[in-house]
Amino acid sequence: MKIKATLNLGKTKFPMRGNLPQKEPEWQQEWESEHIYQRRQKLNEGKPKFILHDGPPYANGNIHMGHALNKITKDFIVRAKSMLGYDAPYVPGWDTHGLPIEQQLAKQGVQRKEMKTSAYRQMCQDYAMKEVNRQRQDFKRLGVLGEWDNPYLTLTPDFEKDELLVFSKMVQRGLIYRGKKPIYWSPSSESTLAEAEVEYHDIKSPSLYVAFPVKDGKGIVDPEAYFVIWTTTPWTLPANEAICVNPKFDYSLVQVAGGKKYVVASERVTAMSQVLGWEDVQTLKTYKGTDLEYLVAQHPFYDRDSLLILGDHVTLDDGTGLVHTAPGLGADDFTVGMKYKLPVLSPVDDHGCLTDEAPGFAGAFYEDANKMVTKRLSEKGLMLKLDFFTHSYPHDWRTKKPVIFRSTPQWFASIDPIRQDILDQIESLEFKPAWGKTRLYNMIRDRGDWVISRQRVWGVPLPIFYAENGDPIMTKETIDHVADLVGKFGSNIWFEKSAQELLPEGFTYEGSPHGKFTKETDIMDVWFDSGSSHQVLKRRDYLRFPSDMYLEGSDQYRGWFNSSLITSVAVNGVAPYKGILSQGFTLDGQGRKMSKSLGNVIVPSDIEKQFGAEIIRLWVASVDTSSDVPVSVDTFRQVSETYRKIRNTMRFMLANTDDFDPSVNRVPYDKLRSVDQYIEVKLQKLIAAAEQDYEEFEFANVQKRVVGFLTNELSAFYLDFAKDVVYIEAKDALARRQMQTVMYDVVVALAKLLTPVLPHTMEQVWLQVKEPEDYVQLTDMPQPQTFANAEQLLDQWQKFEQFRNDVLKSLEQARNNKMIGKSMEAQVIVHPDDQLQKLLESLHENIAQLLIVSDFQLSAQPLQQADQYDHAQVEVQPAAGQVCQRCRRTTQDVGQDPQLAQLCAHCAQIVRDNYPQAVTEGLDN
Repeated sequence: MKIKATLNLGKTKFPMRGNLPQKEPEWQQEWESEHIYQRRQKLNEGKPKFILHDGPPYANGNIHMGHALNKITKDFIVRAKSMLGYDAPYVPGWDTHGLPIEQQLAKQGVQRKEMKTSAYRQMCQDYAMKEVNRQRQDFKRLGVLGEWDNPYLTLTPDFEKDELLVFSKMVQRGLIYRGKKPIYWSPSSESTLAEAEVEYHDIKSPSLYVAFPVKDGKGIVDPEAYFVIWTTTPWTLPANEAICVNPKFDYSLVQVAGGKKYVVASERVTAMSQVLGWEDVQTLKTYKGTDLEYLVAQHPFYDRDSLLILGDHVTLDDGTGLVHTAPGLGADDFTVGMKYKLPVLSPVDDHGCLTDEAPGFAGAFYEDANKMVTKRLSEKGLMLKLDFFTHSYPHDWRTKKPVIFRSTPQWFASIDPIRQDILDQIESLEFKPAWGKTRLYNMIRDRGDWVISRQRVWGVPLPIFYAENGDPIMTKETIDHVADLVGKFGSNIWFEKSAQELLPEGFTYEGSPHGKFTKETDIMDVWFDSGSSHQVLKRRDYLRFPSDMYLEGSDQYRGWFNSSLITSVAVNGVAPYKGILSQGFTLDGQGRKMSKSLGNVIVPSDIEKQFGAEIIRLWVASVDTSSDVPVSVDTFRQVSETYRKIRNTMRFMLANTDDFDPSVNRVPYDKLRSVDQYIEVKLQKLIAAAEQDYEEFEFANVQKRVVGFLTNELSAFYLDFAKDVVYIEAKDALARRQMQTVMYDVVVALAKLLTPVLPHTMEQVWLQVKEPEDYVQLTDMPQPQTFANAEQLLDQWQKFEQFRNDVLKSLEQARNNKMIGKSMEAQVIVHPDDQLQKLLESLHENIAQLLIVSDFQLSAQPLQQADQYDHAQVEVQPAAGQVCQRCRRTTQDVGQDPQLAQLCAHCAQIVRDNYPQAVTEGLDN
């Protein structure tokens, strides 16, 4: 009989390799067919609710690594909350309207202006649904569970109706108005943009100094002098109506070589002298800013006055301290211009070309007009200096092209009447990271009114009618009627029916004596779409308003977090969320933003094919997502090593509990050895800490704790010597069943703890354990237990592990000195101090077995050739005797049993008691 046949060598059907790329889709199909998500919801009915409201990704293109980071984190939360005893349904959503879809159709050659609007919108909807279906499969492939067959979509009639009712309530509160003020305008998109749709990139711009002749100095400024302004947008000079100075600053009239006189801020005289090459500069007079109010300058190339006005936005950081002011083309210009009732001239069209209101420049694209304007100024002798510089400038986040400020009639949501209410709500919310509160607070505090109209067609219509006299009609009756129609037929009805057909039957208005009406052609800003999604929480009775959490990237402080908060406070009086968890962006391995042009984009599907979705999930669980997260293919290779460590350790424990039935073989806690109890205590500490981490959304801590436990407490210690028990001892020996009890408890607990992160792998583990639930995803998190002797055990065994580390150092030194090979060839002799002596005597363990050596001796006398440590002298010698061919220990009792001569006495007794055939036939190596 082979000696190997007398050993309890572990066996398991849990494979060494996960084969994740091939197996994960099969498991996911099984979860779907077995209705795992629905069964989880059923199990949690009636429990406290936790609602994470999904921020809708835009339905365009394959998902990227940022999407994966976001959706997987949400899956961690929902899975963990479900297993921690919460009713935590997850309803995914999609943002399906807006310009990007129109752009995609344009790329395919679709000519929007040559089609019926309703037909074009149907093409947009078809495209959006195709993208939704594609992204849905991408998200499901990541192992994300949710209500995938019933998501919320911003294009469905029920959603559109809710959005229009939000608009209706804001109208009733007097928050919606039509106005003409400068807003971000994208010539490349031919549409207005919200602040959230603007990003900043460096561009090269002109740096232009212009002299405006004094026209009426009112006896304060010499008539032959000039006011000097600085601008980076020469094309806006045709719209100049004023020059703004700061009332708090001093201004100087200076005379330079040649006799020319100029007015600039006193603190900028030295800088201007250097920039403009002024020599022999003399200050003739000094004024307060207030002294210059209502003086009049001559426009540099039109027969038009330019009024001197006051404004606090003027700074001394650069320029001259006098600011060219065009109320139709700048936000600060507009605000200060309103105080002085200046005209709002905006001589630029939808395409970014100057209009007839800019004589001499009409038809020129605004960037081309820069050259034309500087040429005109040069001819007039009023251009003092032209240079160029690079600076950050707003761009359309979709087309990546520069935007301009432009005044056009738009619909606005007024913020001022509800600003304080919003700020008060922010104070009551929880933020993670904590700095999110300050960021959102400051954004709301400082933001202007919200431009909610867009000059496109793919979106929710603004439900506004116009009377014959031009009055806008926005009554509860008319808007709610349109909302009902949209709820029944979809928003396409607005584009298919006439105004009369869309108005309530019998509707009359004194401004339309002939009963004729027209309708608004603009659509809602898509941020109003997604910003109304909190109504989904009210429409679906199994959800709850407000939600517990919104989780998105940190850019959403100016986007979805912001728009949702405004609309919810406006119509519900409260924030739509109790807390915000924000994440950073995914960057490449060099810390650069991922972009197709750089060729550094990592697509989740590529990683799934190479490594599996579990590796992406484990990566998400291993990083601090509160800041930007660099990632590369090498990152996933490193994460694969961590995954392998988890898998292999679980496999070892599964293999060595294959013959363990917890209902029959479990050893009660009080019958376990001290070392077994120690691991049980450490396990319970891990469970409590990990579950607290889940509650606090600290997933990196969960991963770190679990991997640390697997590596330190298990692989490097407990499982390291376990083989000398579970392989060697008799199948039903108490010591073996004791260790199996601990290993089984660890496997079951870790399978549950890791399910939110690694559901595919933990279901594989679960197939091998003997638990009543058929899926680990349908279990609850383990309840951490407390033991009366826990603190004493922790103190004892942590001190022992310090001692063990000392011994391991000495064993390593003995190996290096060729005294021994493997540690089982060693005898360890220790002269302990009193503290260590008491510790070792208190443990009642087989110390040699714990140290994985053949013999361990305590010496009452100091040792001469020993390594010195804080609490002991440690001496390593070759163990005396022969090597037992079964347990590999070197001992002097090998061969005492003549029929089992290759074995030590302990192994011989085990074989005699359990394998009588081996005694009669003999043993063979």
